[in-house]
Amino acid sequence: MKDALGLNQEFYIHPSALVDEGVTIGSGTKIWHWVHVSDHAKIGSGCSLGQGVFIGRGVSIGNSVKIQNHVSVYEGVTLEDGVFVGPSVVFTNVINPRSEVVRKAEYRKTLIAKGASLGANSTILCGVKVGRYAFVGAGSVVTKDVPDYALVVGVPAKHQGWMGEFGVKLVSSQTEKSILVCPQTGVRYELEGKTLKKI
Repeated sequence: MKDALGLNQEFYIHPSALVDEGVTIGSGTKIWHWVHVSDHAKIGSGCSLGQGVFIGRGVSIGNSVKIQNHVSVYEGVTLEDGVFVGPSVVFTNVINPRSEVVRKAEYRKTLIAKGASLGANSTILCGVKVGRYAFVGAGSVVTKDVPDYALVVGVPAKHQGWMGEFGVKLVSSQTEKSILVCPQTGVRYELEGKTLKKI
Protein backbone atom coordinates (compact mmCIF):
# COMPACT_ATOMS: atom_id res chain seq x y z
CA MET A 1 0.00 0.00 0.00
CA LYS A 2 0.99 3.63 -0.31
CA ASP A 3 0.50 6.57 2.02
CA ALA A 4 -0.91 9.99 1.12
CA LEU A 5 2.48 10.99 -0.33
CA GLY A 6 2.62 7.90 -2.53
CA LEU A 7 5.52 6.37 -0.60
CA ASN A 8 5.71 2.61 -0.21
CA GLN A 9 5.21 1.51 3.38
CA GLU A 10 5.41 -1.83 5.13
CA PHE A 11 2.49 -2.17 7.53
CA TYR A 12 -0.32 -4.61 8.25
CA ILE A 13 -4.05 -3.96 7.89
CA HIS A 14 -6.42 -6.79 8.85
CA PRO A 15 -8.97 -7.58 6.12
CA SER A 16 -11.87 -6.56 8.42
CA ALA A 17 -10.41 -3.06 9.02
CA LEU A 18 -11.60 0.02 7.12
CA VAL A 19 -9.01 2.65 6.24
CA ASP A 20 -10.35 5.76 4.48
CA GLU A 21 -8.66 7.70 1.69
CA GLY A 22 -5.88 10.11 2.57
CA VAL A 23 -4.65 8.23 5.64
CA THR A 24 -0.89 8.07 6.28
CA ILE A 25 0.43 4.94 8.02
CA GLY A 26 4.04 4.46 9.11
CA SER A 27 6.11 1.34 8.58
CA GLY A 28 5.74 -1.51 11.04
CA THR A 29 2.28 -0.40 12.18
CA LYS A 30 -0.39 -3.07 12.70
CA ILE A 31 -4.11 -2.34 12.37
CA TRP A 32 -6.21 -5.20 13.72
CA HIS A 33 -9.78 -6.52 13.51
CA TRP A 34 -12.70 -4.14 12.87
CA VAL A 35 -10.67 -0.95 13.14
CA HIS A 36 -11.88 2.18 11.31
CA VAL A 37 -9.33 4.87 10.48
CA SER A 38 -11.02 8.04 9.15
CA ASP A 39 -9.75 10.25 6.34
CA HIS A 40 -6.59 12.31 6.74
CA ALA A 41 -5.55 10.64 9.99
CA LYS A 42 -1.79 10.29 10.45
CA ILE A 43 -0.44 7.19 12.18
CA GLY A 44 3.29 6.87 12.85
CA SER A 45 5.59 3.87 12.59
CA GLY A 46 5.62 0.89 14.92
CA CYS A 47 2.06 1.45 16.21
CA SER A 48 -0.57 -1.10 17.17
CA LEU A 49 -4.32 -0.43 16.90
CA GLY A 50 -6.30 -3.16 18.67
CA GLN A 51 -9.66 -4.67 17.88
CA GLY A 52 -12.58 -2.26 17.47
CA VAL A 53 -10.51 0.94 17.54
CA PHE A 54 -11.89 4.06 15.84
CA ILE A 55 -9.59 6.87 14.70
CA GLY A 56 -11.35 10.15 13.86
CA ARG A 57 -10.80 12.48 10.94
CA GLY A 58 -7.42 14.20 10.95
CA VAL A 59 -6.25 12.62 14.21
CA SER A 60 -2.48 12.63 14.70
CA ILE A 61 -0.80 9.58 16.25
CA GLY A 62 2.97 9.47 16.79
CA ASN A 63 5.42 6.59 16.56
CA SER A 64 5.35 3.49 18.80
CA VAL A 65 1.82 4.18 20.07
CA LYS A 66 -0.21 1.26 21.41
CA ILE A 67 -4.01 1.60 21.43
CA GLN A 68 -5.73 -1.38 23.04
CA ASN A 69 -9.17 -2.77 22.14
CA HIS A 70 -12.36 -0.70 21.92
CA VAL A 71 -10.96 2.85 22.02
CA SER A 72 -12.34 5.76 19.99
CA VAL A 73 -9.80 8.53 19.35
CA TYR A 74 -11.97 11.41 18.18
CA GLU A 75 -11.14 14.42 16.03
CA GLY A 76 -9.16 16.93 18.07
CA VAL A 77 -7.14 14.33 20.00
CA THR A 78 -3.37 14.04 19.48
CA LEU A 79 -1.29 11.13 20.76
CA GLU A 80 2.46 11.79 20.73
CA ASP A 81 5.23 9.18 20.42
CA GLY A 82 5.23 6.24 22.82
CA VAL A 83 1.74 6.75 24.24
CA PHE A 84 -0.07 3.73 25.70
CA VAL A 85 -3.88 3.77 25.62
CA GLY A 86 -5.45 0.96 27.66
CA PRO A 87 -8.59 -1.00 26.76
CA SER A 88 -11.85 0.96 26.59
CA VAL A 89 -10.27 4.37 27.35
CA VAL A 90 -12.76 7.16 26.57
CA PHE A 91 -11.89 10.44 24.85
CA THR A 92 -14.32 13.31 24.30
CA ASN A 93 -14.12 16.39 22.09
CA VAL A 94 -17.17 18.49 23.09
CA ILE A 95 -17.67 19.71 26.67
CA ASN A 96 -21.46 20.14 26.45
CA PRO A 97 -22.84 17.71 23.83
CA ARG A 98 -26.47 17.67 22.70
CA SER A 99 -27.87 15.38 20.04
CA GLU A 100 -29.91 18.21 18.51
CA VAL A 101 -27.20 20.90 18.66
CA VAL A 102 -24.27 20.77 16.21
CA ARG A 103 -21.04 21.78 17.95
CA LYS A 104 -18.31 20.60 15.56
CA ALA A 105 -16.88 24.14 15.53
CA GLU A 106 -16.47 23.90 19.31
CA TYR A 107 -14.22 20.82 19.49
CA ARG A 108 -11.62 21.19 22.23
CA LYS A 109 -8.15 19.85 21.53
CA THR A 110 -6.71 17.14 23.78
CA LEU A 111 -3.01 16.29 23.92
CA ILE A 112 -1.55 13.10 25.32
CA ALA A 113 2.18 13.87 25.45
CA LYS A 114 5.14 11.61 24.75
CA GLY A 115 5.35 8.39 26.74
CA ALA A 116 2.15 8.88 28.77
CA SER A 117 0.07 5.85 29.82
CA LEU A 118 -3.72 5.84 30.13
CA GLY A 119 -5.06 2.95 32.21
CA ALA A 120 -8.00 0.78 31.17
CA ASN A 121 -11.44 2.41 31.28
CA SER A 122 -10.03 5.85 32.12
CA THR A 123 -11.89 8.89 30.75
CA ILE A 124 -10.08 11.93 29.37
CA LEU A 125 -12.28 15.03 29.12
CA CYS A 126 -11.63 17.25 26.14
CA GLY A 127 -9.36 20.28 26.34
CA VAL A 128 -6.78 18.78 28.71
CA LYS A 129 -3.12 17.88 28.36
CA VAL A 130 -1.72 14.72 29.90
CA GLY A 131 2.00 15.44 30.33
CA ARG A 132 5.08 13.53 29.24
CA TYR A 133 5.39 10.09 30.85
CA ALA A 134 2.40 10.78 33.10
CA PHE A 135 0.38 7.78 34.27
CA VAL A 136 -3.42 7.77 34.56
CA GLY A 137 -4.71 4.93 36.74
CA ALA A 138 -7.39 2.52 35.50
CA GLY A 139 -10.93 3.89 35.77
CA SER A 140 -9.80 7.45 36.51
CA VAL A 141 -11.57 10.53 35.12
CA VAL A 142 -9.16 13.28 34.03
CA THR A 143 -10.82 16.71 34.22
CA LYS A 144 -7.73 18.97 34.21
CA ASP A 145 -4.14 19.02 32.95
CA VAL A 146 -1.79 16.36 34.30
CA PRO A 147 1.87 17.38 34.86
CA ASP A 148 4.81 15.54 33.30
CA TYR A 149 5.61 12.30 35.19
CA ALA A 150 2.57 12.64 37.47
CA LEU A 151 0.61 9.62 38.69
CA VAL A 152 -3.10 10.47 38.89
CA VAL A 153 -5.87 8.20 40.17
CA GLY A 154 -9.57 8.47 40.98
CA VAL A 155 -12.79 10.26 40.08
CA PRO A 156 -11.90 12.98 39.49
CA ALA A 157 -8.25 12.05 39.01
CA LYS A 158 -5.94 13.39 41.74
CA HIS A 159 -2.17 13.52 41.98
CA GLN A 160 -0.89 10.50 43.92
CA GLY A 161 2.84 10.53 43.23
CA TRP A 162 5.39 10.49 40.42
CA MET A 163 6.27 7.93 37.74
CA GLY A 164 9.59 7.55 35.94
CA GLU A 165 10.04 6.93 32.23
CA PHE A 166 10.40 3.20 32.96
CA GLY A 167 6.82 3.11 34.28
CA VAL A 168 7.64 2.56 37.94
CA LYS A 169 6.59 4.80 40.85
CA LEU A 170 9.51 6.94 42.00
CA VAL A 171 10.80 6.93 45.57
CA SER A 172 12.51 9.65 47.60
CA SER A 173 16.27 9.72 47.71
CA GLN A 174 17.63 8.83 51.14
CA THR A 175 20.24 11.59 50.95
CA GLU A 176 18.77 14.44 48.88
CA LYS A 177 15.41 15.99 49.75
CA SER A 178 14.35 17.15 46.27
CA ILE A 179 15.54 14.03 44.42
CA LEU A 180 13.33 11.09 43.41
CA VAL A 181 14.75 7.83 42.10
CA CYS A 182 13.45 4.99 39.97
CA PRO A 183 13.91 1.88 42.16
CA GLN A 184 14.48 -0.35 39.12
CA THR A 185 16.75 1.72 36.89
CA GLY A 186 18.37 4.12 39.36
CA VAL A 187 17.51 7.09 37.12
CA ARG A 188 17.18 10.30 39.14
CA TYR A 189 14.61 13.08 38.88
CA GLU A 190 14.55 16.49 40.53
CA LEU A 191 11.40 17.99 42.04
CA GLU A 192 11.14 21.79 41.92
CA GLY A 193 7.83 22.89 43.42
CA LYS A 194 5.22 20.95 41.43
CA THR A 195 7.52 20.25 38.47
CA LEU A 196 9.53 17.07 38.05
CA LYS A 197 12.48 16.88 35.66
CA LYS A 198 14.77 14.03 34.71
CA ILE A 199 18.36 14.74 35.71
